Amino acid sequence: MKIFINGRFLSQPLTGVQRYAAEIVTAIDQLLAAGRAPEQLLRAEWELVAPPDAELSLSLDRIATRRTGRRHGHLWDQLDLMRAASGGMLISLANAGPVLHPDHLAVLHDAQVFRRPEFFGWTYRTLHRSLGRLLARRATIATVSNFSRNELASALHLSPMNIAVIPNSAEHFARTVPDFGTLDRLGIAPHRYFLLVGSMARNKNVALAVQAARDLARPDFPTVVVGGGHNQKIFAQNPVTSDQSVIFAGRLRDEEIAALYARATAFVFPSLYEGFGVPPLEAMAFGCPVIASTAEAVKETCGDAAVYFDPSDADALRRCMVTRIEAGPISSDERLRQNARLATYSWRKSAEAMLHLIAATKTPTS
Repeated sequence: MKIFINGRFLSQPLTGVQRYAAEIVTAIDQLLAAGRAPEQLLRAEWELVAPPDAELSLSLDRIATRRTGRRHGHLWDQLDLMRAASGGMLISLANAGPVLHPDHLAVLHDAQVFRRPEFFGWTYRTLHRSLGRLLARRATIATVSNFSRNELASALHLSPMNIAVIPNSAEHFARTVPDFGTLDRLGIAPHRYFLLVGSMARNKNVALAVQAARDLARPDFPTVVVGGGHNQKIFAQNPVTSDQSVIFAGRLRDEEIAALYARATAFVFPSLYEGFGVPPLEAMAFGCPVIASTAEAVKETCGDAAVYFDPSDADALRRCMVTRIEAGPISSDERLRQNARLATYSWRKSAEAMLHLIAATKTPTS
């Protein structure tokens, strides 16, 4: 039996989807090396196949790795990977894969291109809608939350019972050693700032959090925004330069972000739409209080370990920030609720679920 893993995620910028793929592959490799997998999967030949520009950075013992082909992006998926993975089962963990592969397990992380098409350009939206529909007809589909399962089932005309849920986790940040020098470099004091981590994509709703921070008018409690470059369409009505209320920190290393989680007054997560919502769990791993939007997947992930606000109401967020300042450090009860949420998820448990799903699907061709 041959099992191939789509390694195109190793040629892409690191976001939550690519992190998920890397952590799942690493956890599967560890389970295989320890002999903790269904017998037929222990006997299988495993190989991660990546494009020519991929960085083969994962440390794997049981899963072989190789680059193949000359193409890039979706063309590599549909042509080079399709050829390389013939004669075996293929696992694609990052929203895309060859639509004609006959024995394919694909993870679609959310239904955002169907539910919130206004967040995307026409080309991206059209391509990913088509990919999703074709994969739904040919592949076994998995996703990362019950919310996403129901959304995908509705959008792709599938039964929710036929979509497996294999969640994210946050241990990758719990293992990170914080670089506390980051606070000095940004000119902020411990436990006297709010933190937001996310890209400038429209679903992340960063502009509303910026508005709330400026309305809060507490320069002694600025909001630090960590993430990719500024999206001028999002900030058309608000300057993107740092000021006394908002500090745009740009992209930071994991060690720097970990330090900010560990010393923030609270973590703010204003997303309009998520398939799961990992950053709140990352914040909880460092005992950081979480103020999160009422987006359904975020509520599913955070449970009773966060304070919620309507993501269309900047003043509601401002009021939550005021309440958090007045409450002071995280309480023991809040920390217990966070630990309970963190215990719900682990990459090992998700990898075990993935292995059992693979074993339950049609036996790959030898």
